[in-house]
Amino acid sequence: MPPTRFLTDASLEFLAHRLVFLGYDVAVIRGARLEELFEAARRDGRTVLTLSTRHPRRFAEVAAIVVPRTEPQAALRAIAAAHEPSGAPFSRCPLCNTVLQTRHPMEARGEVPGRVVRRVTTLRHCPMCGKWYWDGTHTARLRAWLEQAIGRALAQGGASGAGGEPTH
Repeated sequence: MPPTRFLTDASLEFLAHRLVFLGYDVAVIRGARLEELFEAARRDGRTVLTLSTRHPRRFAEVAAIVVPRTEPQAALRAIAAAHEPSGAPFSRCPLCNTVLQTRHPMEARGEVPGRVVRRVTTLRHCPMCGKWYWDGTHTARLRAWLEQAIGRALAQGGASGAGGEPTH
């Protein structure tokens, strides 16, 4: 099954971020009307995630998933069970959805806390927005939430497959 690429608006941003943490390619268009979402999805070969049960007729060929307003964990579980991610968990930037690059900690000197540079062997860097990521305390909490939501363990991957804390 090929990876599914998704598109949504800000109303499902919480779900979109959780899917990105799981390795899914999810673009978010803030302020888009439903027709604009479907047009962008058709153009980019994406599946629309929406709260709306309306599917514009002129976009009949565009796949869409109607997400219930309640129970984000159930929605996440259903999507993860039916669709293949584009990459490993924590392999995409949660801010801009770009694939992260593995980098040596010394490359981040002056941009991340010194204790992080000394403690980790690799970091992840977003070439698009410039953020750095590493395995921090909130990564374990997020990983536990995601595992509970999807009902299975996430792949362990150390620096190549785990996310971390962004620099500010």
